[in-house]
Amino acid sequence: MNDLVRQHTALDDSDLEWLHLLVSEWQLLSDLSFADLVLWVPTRDGTRYVSVAQMRPNTGPTSYQDDMVGHLVPRGRRPMLDAALDEGRIVREGDPEWREEVPVRVESIPVRREGRVLGVIARNTNLLTVRTPSRLELTYLQSASDLAQMIAAGSFPFPAEQLDMDASPRAGDGLIRLDADGVVQYASPNALSAYHRLGLATDLVGHHLGETTADLAPARGPVHEGLVKLASGWAPRETEVEGNDGVIQMRAIPLSPKGNRIGSLVLLRDVTELRRRERELITKDATIREIHHRVKNNLQTVAALLRLQARRIDSDRGREALEEAVRRVGSIAIVHETLSQNLDERVEFDEIADRVLAMVAEISPGKVVTRRSGRFGILTAEVATPLSMVLTELLQNALEHGFGPGEQGTVEVTATRAAAPDDQLTITVRDNGRGLPDGFEPQTAGNLGLQIVRTLVVGELGGTFDMVPAEGRGTQVVLELPLEA
Repeated sequence: MNDLVRQHTALDDSDLEWLHLLVSEWQLLSDLSFADLVLWVPTRDGTRYVSVAQMRPNTGPTSYQDDMVGHLVPRGRRPMLDAALDEGRIVREGDPEWREEVPVRVESIPVRREGRVLGVIARNTNLLTVRTPSRLELTYLQSASDLAQMIAAGSFPFPAEQLDMDASPRAGDGLIRLDADGVVQYASPNALSAYHRLGLATDLVGHHLGETTADLAPARGPVHEGLVKLASGWAPRETEVEGNDGVIQMRAIPLSPKGNRIGSLVLLRDVTELRRRERELITKDATIREIHHRVKNNLQTVAALLRLQARRIDSDRGREALEEAVRRVGSIAIVHETLSQNLDERVEFDEIADRVLAMVAEISPGKVVTRRSGRFGILTAEVATPLSMVLTELLQNALEHGFGPGEQGTVEVTATRAAAPDDQLTITVRDNGRGLPDGFEPQTAGNLGLQIVRTLVVGELGGTFDMVPAEGRGTQVVLELPLEA
C-alpha cells in the first residue's frame, strides 16, 4: 500500500498512516457486512482511482475471486465512487452488478480524516446466498452500518487505540451489542458460552454487562470499577477477564454513527485454553532454567572437589592434570550458567568466550595477554557446550606449550560468522609463541587436549580443524563449523 499511495496519489505520510490504521481494523467491517471491501484512492491528477487494499469476509462468500490491489479505474466509470468522494456521503443507490453470473450489491463509503475525504471503500456483497436474516445477522448488519457511518464521519478507527489486531477478538469469536447505558441488547452464542465459562448461570440480554462482568471477576477496588467502565463500552479498550477458572479476552468499541453515542460493540474470545498452555510453557521454561542452574552448581562442586584434590597431590603432573580438568568442567559450567538466565536454549556466545578467556588466562597471570575479536553471535546449547570445551583446550594448549616460564606474548581468538543461508562460524586461535615442533602433525598428535578438540569439532560439531605455523612467529589454529539456520 505504501508504494501504491506514494506512486499514484498526493496523500502525505499522516494520511497514509490513517489508511494503515483503517486497514488494520477493517476486517471487522468486512465480517459484520458479510462483504468484500476494496479501498480506492484518487490519483494525483484526479482522473483515476487506484485500489490500494482489499479485504474478504470470514463470514460469507467473496465477491472478488481476483486480487484487486493495484488496479486503476478512470473517473466516471464507477459513478458511486465519484458520488461518495465528491459528496462525502455513503452511496447505496444503484442496481446490483453481475460478476461471473453472481449478483453483487455495491456500496461506497467515503474515508474521512480531519474533514478531508482521502478515498472510498467499495463494499461488495455477494447476493447469491442471501436468505432471511437471523437475529445475529441483523445485529451484524446494523453494527456494520454504524461503523460505516463512523468511517464516513472520520471518527473510526480510533487513533489512540494501539492493539495487536492479529491477537484481538473478531466478530465470529463472540459479539455483544450494548445500548447507551451498557445494557446488553444482543449476545451471540459464542459470547454467551464465554460468559458461561466465567460462571454466568443466566442469559446476558437485559443485564448491565459491566456490572455482570465485575461480579464474575474476583478483583475489587479500582480494578473492579475500571472493569465495570470498560465492559460497559465507554471507551475503546481491550482487557482480559478471569473468573471461575475461565479467561476471556474483551475489546470494547463505542458506536457514535452520527456524533452521539448510541451504544457499543464488545468483541470477546474465550482464551482459557490458550492462557493455560502459556502458563504451562512458562512453568516449563522455569523448570529448564532451574535444571541448568542446578547442573551449573553441581559442576562447580565437582570443580571445587578436583581443585581440593589437586592441592593434596605431591606429583606436579598429577596436579596439572587435575587443574586442567577443573578448567574443562568450569567451561561447561559457564554455558549452563548462561542458559539458566535465558528463556530458550540459545546463548550469546561472545560472553561465554570472554569468560573462558579470563578463566584460562589464570594459568600465566600478567605474562600472556588474551583477547578476542569478531563475534560468535547467538548459538544453540548443542553447539555452545562443546565449543566452550574446544576453546578451553585450545587456549590451554597455546598458553602451556607456546610459551615458556616467564615468557610474554599474546593469544588472540578471532570469530567470523558468515550470513545465512551459508551460516558458518570460522574461529582462529593465534599465538606469537615458540611455534610448532618439527614434524608435528595435529591430526594424529596424542596430546589429550588435541584429542578432545578433534573429537568435538569433527565428530560432534561436524566441522574441520587445522593447526599450522602462524605467519611470522607462533601457531595458528583454524576451526570451521557449520551452523543450522
